[in-house]
Amino acid sequence: MASTEGLVPITRAFLASYYDKHPFSPLSADVARLSSEIRSMVNDLLNHPPPTQGESDLINEADRQPPHKIDENMWKNREYIEEAIFLLESSNWPEVLKQQSAPDSVEFAITLGQLKDKLHNTLKALESFQIKNAEHVFNTVMTYLPQDFRGTLLRQQRERSERNKQAEVDTLVNSGGSIRDRYALLWKQQMDRRRQLAQLGSATGVYKTLVKYLVGVPQVLLDFTRQINDDNGPMEEQRHRYGPPLYSLTSMILSIRLFLSLSWAQYDAKKLKREQIAVLEQAVDVYTMELQRFLIFISEVFANAPFFISAEVAGALEARKNDDYKEINVPAGKTYEVLLSVDAVNSYIAWDFSLVQGKINMDIGFSLEFVSPTGEKTLMLPYRRYESDQGNFCTLMAGSYKLIWDNTYSTFFKKVVRYKIDCIPPVTDSVQSD
Repeated sequence: MASTEGLVPITRAFLASYYDKHPFSPLSADVARLSSEIRSMVNDLLNHPPPTQGESDLINEADRQPPHKIDENMWKNREYIEEAIFLLESSNWPEVLKQQSAPDSVEFAITLGQLKDKLHNTLKALESFQIKNAEHVFNTVMTYLPQDFRGTLLRQQRERSERNKQAEVDTLVNSGGSIRDRYALLWKQQMDRRRQLAQLGSATGVYKTLVKYLVGVPQVLLDFTRQINDDNGPMEEQRHRYGPPLYSLTSMILSIRLFLSLSWAQYDAKKLKREQIAVLEQAVDVYTMELQRFLIFISEVFANAPFFISAEVAGALEARKNDDYKEINVPAGKTYEVLLSVDAVNSYIAWDFSLVQGKINMDIGFSLEFVSPTGEKTLMLPYRRYESDQGNFCTLMAGSYKLIWDNTYSTFFKKVVRYKIDCIPPVTDSVQSD
């Protein structure tokens, strides 16, 4: 059993600082371009005939924003990929395409088979990611539990619960449930897992009796399981940082799936054109490559993110979050300026700043100017390069002062500056009457 002495659950502030070190490279511009082109092709198919109820439901879903949860988007991507694979199975092609009577049809059939294989490989990668991530979380939690019959009880409870969930899915499939029905059930089961995790933390529900016997279970672990998925808890930072690229990919695969569905329904009257197949092929290529890149990245981030941190670190991060410091990026070749209005002579302009350092220590230029009402500038504090500085300046005139962080000398490196500035009015002695 790993020690939790002096530890507290990860906080949103800690995850923010951790994620700062692990930025995700932006998605290829082709994602937005091809998503737009696929959606335009969908709109062309909507002109006639009117969509069926099922198609209308898909169109409405495509018009909405994706869900605001990382794991729900993972399930949605699985659902749409599997539905696209189903449509790309040769047995589900339009009859005209099945016959492959035209030369183009033979070529299209080969391409569609390749697209199915790419989506199938991506589906397997996504399934593997979800399984490994779930196992990593559970096994990490278990390392903080007593390594005796009590830990065994929890493992048995989980295994029994998972068997029951799988039986529920099998029953639905055997009764003729659709892919969509199955994924609706899988997501419901995922939410049940979340509730059970919260119940473990608060010793309620199925764990009410069990936790009574888990003497020695660290309170910090119970707090972690109860708080991790709070609406504004640690996972909200994860959604904020890494959600947007995944949401774009969710929308992209939904558009691909919608296009295939409408195309197959209208194929006898409106066959696919060569340029449409080309766009579809590009879209699947880009989607599968970008989703797999995202999965590899997020797997590494999740695997290295701790569950617990020291109380001192948590307190320092929380204090830093609330200490009025600002953090800004100064791109290579650019400056960042703050204009401060000073009302009285002999006021003090005070500053405290430092660079957020990476593997290479960097510096940045800093200076202070007075700006007259006519716009004329007077240098008050000469330019100098710093890694950090804390200082003040006693003003000789009222008016506008400009603090300048200068990164114009850098060709490649942006600088991240964390700063706080203030204007302190002159201190006047109070006059006492006799």
